[in-house]
Amino acid sequence: MSGKRLIIGVVVMGIAVPVIIFLLLDLHTTGQFFTIAASTFLAWGVCDLLATILEKPRLRDRSPGQALREDWQRRTKE
Repeated sequence: MSGKRLIIGVVVMGIAVPVIIFLLLDLHTTGQFFTIAASTFLAWGVCDLLATILEKPRLRDRSPGQALREDWQRRTKE
């Protein structure tokens, strides 16, 4: 994840969406804002990771868990 996709994700899910939620829920403290920002940013990161994994048809004759483990091991070796 890099480039335009990362910048758009940070701006939208780290700033814009938390501000909108913060204002619509009529919240008041900075702690509440940062909690919302962290939650939305983390959710975006997880969804982006899963979308990246699922877009590659590399299962062949493996289970999804086995494919993830093999992918992780290959990346750690590099």
